[in-house]
Amino acid sequence: MAVQIAVAGKGGTGKTSFTALLIRYLIEKGKCPVLAVDADANANLNEVLGLKIENETVSELIDKTKDLAGIPNGMSQDTYIEYRLNASLSEGKNVDLLVMGGPEGPGCYCFPNNILRRYLDNLTKGYQYIVLDNEAGLEHISRRTTKDVDVLFVISDNSARSVRSAGRVNQLIKHINTKVKSIYLIMSKSTPQEVEDLKEEIEKTGLKLAGIVPIDPQITEYDIKGIPLFDLPADSAALKTVYAILNNLKI
Repeated sequence: MAVQIAVAGKGGTGKTSFTALLIRYLIEKGKCPVLAVDADANANLNEVLGLKIENETVSELIDKTKDLAGIPNGMSQDTYIEYRLNASLSEGKNVDLLVMGGPEGPGCYCFPNNILRRYLDNLTKGYQYIVLDNEAGLEHISRRTTKDVDVLFVISDNSARSVRSAGRVNQLIKHINTKVKSIYLIMSKSTPQEVEDLKEEIEKTGLKLAGIVPIDPQITEYDIKGIPLFDLPADSAALKTVYAILNNLKI
């Protein structure tokens, strides 16, 4: 059974960068193939992974197939959805990407979402790890389009507002049916002194602090130039720190 890791946090906290480095770590450790699921409405995981998105997102597909219009004669709705979902995968070396897309529109999506759950159950059998880059609202976890999560990383930057948002993610987890075995807080773009200054706010979240990822000028440079973070050099400060955190947690 695949190990499921989810990453959540406010936009701009370094969530997607952390997700990319996590996936790179898994691949370099031979824990692959990896299925990356971009469940953030502002989808850009493909850019940091260096993958091209040429197909429709899952949300677009489900919207088109929530009724029988447009489905070929002789093909059932669920068979067609599974066929198109399989075609929507972006394949890379040791990692494939599934982009969930934006929020659903009006109307009933119960049936296609049930198909999506079944499809993901079948799809995950071919992977060692599933890594979900989720928005702070945890929509796809709360809708149970993903199974129970083994590890959840909540990313915060060095602001009290962001730390409080991380705490709300922890509270949300307690009110949904999905089980999460382990939850960790990652302080991104931060220094040890800044984290010390936020100690009281961090304690209020109820989250265990797993590590501090510093601001890395190389990540900023790569983002500006549109270079995938998979190409960061080994001496990258963020890369080394993330690897140390994951090694310490025995991910």
